[in-house]
Amino acid sequence: MSAGFYYGMEVFLNGLMTGVLYSLVALGFVLIFKSSGIFNYAQGVMALFAALTLVGLQDGQVPFAHLINSIFGTQVHHFGWHLPALLAILLTAGVMVILAIVVERYILRHLVNQPDIILFMATIGLAYFMEGFGDLMWGSEIKKLDVGIPQGGNLWIEESTAFLGGDDFYGFYLDSLDIVAAVFAGLLVLSLVLFSQYTKTGRALRAVADDHQAALSVGISLRFIWVVVWSIAGFIALVAGIMWGSKSGVQFSLSLIALKALPVLMLGGFTSIPGAIVGGLIIGVGEKMFEFLIGAPFLGGATENWFAYMLALVFLVFRPQGLFGDKIIERV
Repeated sequence: MSAGFYYGMEVFLNGLMTGVLYSLVALGFVLIFKSSGIFNYAQGVMALFAALTLVGLQDGQVPFAHLINSIFGTQVHHFGWHLPALLAILLTAGVMVILAIVVERYILRHLVNQPDIILFMATIGLAYFMEGFGDLMWGSEIKKLDVGIPQGGNLWIEESTAFLGGDDFYGFYLDSLDIVAAVFAGLLVLSLVLFSQYTKTGRALRAVADDHQAALSVGISLRFIWVVVWSIAGFIALVAGIMWGSKSGVQFSLSLIALKALPVLMLGGFTSIPGAIVGGLIIGVGEKMFEFLIGAPFLGGATENWFAYMLALVFLVFRPQGLFGDKIIERV
């Protein structure tokens, strides 16, 4: 095989790993939409807030330090201790559970049976509140997130594949962080599928997704299910925040990763967990291969910024419900 073929394989593998991360972000949207009919605009900000909280706890940063110092004229910034990464992650997961309880108690409970647009607007308000609250709590400067995940090209893979493609090929360049992120994201996706299929709570979640009233009639608590689903979405946001934050730093542009999940949802369907997985892989591989085969040689590059949205537009025209979404049939 020629060197060009193996370079194409390298691009394909990188696309798969990126696609798994896209799927992970999209799953947060799918789970909340299935259980409550809410398109959670705040999912990307939840990833940002989780990453900010993780860094703050890990570094021993004093919450609201800027506010405290401005009011009292102090110079307090850190507690003076540094938490292990695992403990900081567990504490951050607890914070996301508390957030889920607060959202259910003070937002969702008061918006039952409201029109979908009201619920959507509520999540927009939640997103901006969380973004401002995170800024006030932890500061707005770019933060480095280090939980021990290796970064940089994987030398073992590069050396093991250097013999392929002759003298013009130097081995597959795969980032170690992307490999670890793809493995963890894949395990989380598998865990969510098993949870929804084989646990009592998972079956209750699916029952709520199918019919709220029928679920209530058999004794399923919608409030409990909403807390569980928003907690799971918080865990997903935490994992996404760790992976993306480790790669590019924890900054407020991190919340924009939710925008990449939108084409994934349009392809896979807003109500399908398998659809989120398949849609993420299609987007991840598609944008990388399109850039490699067409974008860079013929269009000047930078096609990854818009390819996913163009593909999603095609699906909206010809199959609005996505590959695995439920087709809506209205009878008059």
